[in-house]
Amino acid sequence: MVKFSKQFEGQLIPEWKEAFVDYWQLKKDLKKFQLINNTNNNMHQSSSVPKSIISSLRSYSLFGHQHREHGPIQVHRKLASSTIKGDIYETELLEQFSDNDATKEFFACLDQQVNKVNKFYRTKEEEYMERGISLKKQMEILLELKSTFMEKQGKRGSSEDSKEDQSISCTFSNEEDSVRNRELQEEMQETSTDDKNEVPCSDSPRADDIGNSMQVKREDGKMRTHSGRIVNCKGKNLRINIPLTTPSRTFSAISYLVREDLLNRSSRKCGAEGSKVHVNKTKLHHAEKMIKGGFIELYKGLGYLKVYRNLNMLAFLKILKKFDKVTSKQILPIYLKVVESSYFNSSDKVMKLADEVEELFIKNFAEDNRRKAMKYLRTSQAKESHAITFFIGLFTGCLLALLAGYVIMAHVTHLYRPQQHSIYMETVYPVLSMFSLMFLHFFLYGCNILAWRKTRINYSFIFELIPTKDLKYRDIFLICTMAMTAVVGVMLLHLTLLTKQYTYAQVQGIPGLLLLVFLLMLVCPFNIIYRSSRYHFLCMIRNIILSPLYKVAMLDFFMADQLCSQVPMLRNLEYVACYYITGSYKTQDYGYCMRTKHYRDLAYAVSFLPYYWRAMQCARRWFDEGQTSHLVNLGKYVSAMLAAGAKVAYEKDGSVAWLCLVVIMSSSATMYQLYWDFVKDWGLFQINSKNPWLRNELMLSRKAIYYFSMGLNLILRLAWLQTVIHSSFENVDYRVTSLSLAALEVIRRGLWNFFRLENEHLNNAGKFRAVKTVPLPFDEVDEED
Repeated sequence: MVKFSKQFEGQLIPEWKEAFVDYWQLKKDLKKFQLINNTNNNMHQSSSVPKSIISSLRSYSLFGHQHREHGPIQVHRKLASSTIKGDIYETELLEQFSDNDATKEFFACLDQQVNKVNKFYRTKEEEYMERGISLKKQMEILLELKSTFMEKQGKRGSSEDSKEDQSISCTFSNEEDSVRNRELQEEMQETSTDDKNEVPCSDSPRADDIGNSMQVKREDGKMRTHSGRIVNCKGKNLRINIPLTTPSRTFSAISYLVREDLLNRSSRKCGAEGSKVHVNKTKLHHAEKMIKGGFIELYKGLGYLKVYRNLNMLAFLKILKKFDKVTSKQILPIYLKVVESSYFNSSDKVMKLADEVEELFIKNFAEDNRRKAMKYLRTSQAKESHAITFFIGLFTGCLLALLAGYVIMAHVTHLYRPQQHSIYMETVYPVLSMFSLMFLHFFLYGCNILAWRKTRINYSFIFELIPTKDLKYRDIFLICTMAMTAVVGVMLLHLTLLTKQYTYAQVQGIPGLLLLVFLLMLVCPFNIIYRSSRYHFLCMIRNIILSPLYKVAMLDFFMADQLCSQVPMLRNLEYVACYYITGSYKTQDYGYCMRTKHYRDLAYAVSFLPYYWRAMQCARRWFDEGQTSHLVNLGKYVSAMLAAGAKVAYEKDGSVAWLCLVVIMSSSATMYQLYWDFVKDWGLFQINSKNPWLRNELMLSRKAIYYFSMGLNLILRLAWLQTVIHSSFENVDYRVTSLSLAALEVIRRGLWNFFRLENEHLNNAGKFRAVKTVPLPFDEVDEED
């Protein structure tokens, strides 16, 4: 059977680990007590008979009878201070134990754990209760707006009913935005308006405040936006907040700034006539989607709180049983009554709120279909198939066999020896290099997921992935082995045809067809080959390319960091695309792209585009959150961008001046990157930490892994020196050396990924965040504001 400590550690919520019962510390105290107890029994074995007689006589005395009524201990409940909510429990020992100090230490720790659990449970319960009340109000407002919209739609004629952009409109006044939740910081209301089908819902606005809205202020180092649009509908002042997560909303907000300025000028001439806010079906859909997400996250949090209650209750039961077994005392019935009556186990608010959330969700989002609602509220993990494991082994064996055949044939034909004009190395090898780097990176991501799962890092929550749709490490290994088997197989077929005296003109289209097949599989619209993951990947690439316009999520800038390590792969992709798109493969004119000015200019862009995208993400995060650390991070990517540009220029020019510039720029960028890696991303190099030169909290028990990773990261960061030294292995083409160095950079990034997410997990766990805080669309504003 699995020990309870292992079961307890495997089932607890990782972000709340510090708030759970410290079961391991209680076990240590109990073992200490047991050791002292055994020592005392051995030392006083000779006097055991007189002591037993005396204890039996005491049992018949009046004093002893009183102790029998109270038992070995008595737990007192005291009222907490005004700063701490709830009660505090303290245990008093009424019988003589073998060692009072060890027993007092054990019960003091036990009381501390009960008080800690009660305090945390009460705090989270209040947080979720407030969130539940807020969501109920949001639901009421949404239903009112939808009913108003439907009533107006029913009054329209048949000709107007066919129009898609029907809306209701309300006059609005401009007010200063209230201070919103500091964690969101991205909220700004949807500003697009519509001039059709207007239904006035309020009287004239307060025009005195027009012109004071849409001001951007800094408070406590964070950006704060003023939405400036308050809807007065059915006697309620409402502000609609739709986050700026898409370019359309961003451009909408910018256009609103311009429109608002014109409105302010005209309002001075026209007086307080007001303006119209239009709430159409699109806005209602966005609001409904936000509220639905809020209910799902609230229900998930309530489920976590139930798990928190049950696991802690079971931990107290287990440790009390162990204590009774060691001491032969009847402590369990006495203390367990106290635990059962404590707040975290007796409060039923969470259960009631969970039932209310289920009812509301079923009624409003699932069309009274409970099974449909539970699919959203209770997401279940997909069962791992043994077939995936079988095919991973099958494709791995095929890949190794094909790779061995390819290497042997390449060695026999002397393909990888240094040659000045090698059509194969110039045209076919970039395709193999590109796929090798890409799937090596993907394979390392699978290893990262496996390591995160082993160390209980909740990567799905940090990346905001859907548990039922995100790729597991087995799926990733299957994709990598299957894809690389196909790539190496095609490369071996191509090389075999060349050895059979086929000309390059006859077989040169095979690598291009391979690349085309992979691209078609990536954009395939059919529900095959992990369509949801492919779609999510394409959305991430879109968000990265349009970085300043999209709100930056954790997964977006994580993916952009991966692209920064894949510059050689991107340059190979650029060359292969140019080679086949321009038709150079028909004439084997592999130098055409290198001679073209547009290609040379594009080479500069490809070299620093990943760093540019990442810098734009830092700028957007600074705009949304107002933290200067994002600007400092932006400087790191700007320095890397300049170093990459200097390296490309040196590769084409080769002069001493460019070489000096490469050394200066690369050295500066490397120092900048090393500082950010160790201090910011990894959270290391903390002198006053309990772990020398490491952070206080570590996910891995072996500290040597951290020191080794730091040294390896330092060495791999210096791979750019190859540009200066021009070292190469004997009888090996320089392209093979470049591929090896690029693979080392990919490995460094894979190593960095684990520690980066470890740091993110520890920071998140320190704030006890286990569910997302979903922004809500409606704000009620008092008339006095």
